[in-house]
Amino acid sequence: MYQLLAAAVLVLHFAFIAFVLGGGLLVLRWPRLAWLHGPAVVWGVAIEFMGWVCPLTPLENRFRTLAGDVPYSGDFIERYLLSIIYPVGLTPRAQMVLAGVVLVLNGMIYAEMMRARGRRPKP
Repeated sequence: MYQLLAAAVLVLHFAFIAFVLGGGLLVLRWPRLAWLHGPAVVWGVAIEFMGWVCPLTPLENRFRTLAGDVPYSGDFIERYLLSIIYPVGLTPRAQMVLAGVVLVLNGMIYAEMMRARGRRPKP
């Protein structure tokens, strides 16, 4: 049961990161989703800028421990994503740059959404 819960937290964590990174594209299609995506971006960027550990990481590790597995050290990104999306030798500066990329990308998407809203004819 605890292994299943750990796996569910892992999937939720991946989904949250994917939503932070690509959710702006969904907002272009469904603007009301911005109320969920905006805070998610703020949280994801804050985690990176501040060097915090997302609460889902200790939760996953707790379930792993209860299942008899060995919990991992570090955070979720180090464990699962570092080798995939981050360059070798991740530094705090590199994390800041990546968080900045997320901010700029989503800022551009939201700016386009606002421009498109302004161009719509009034009923």
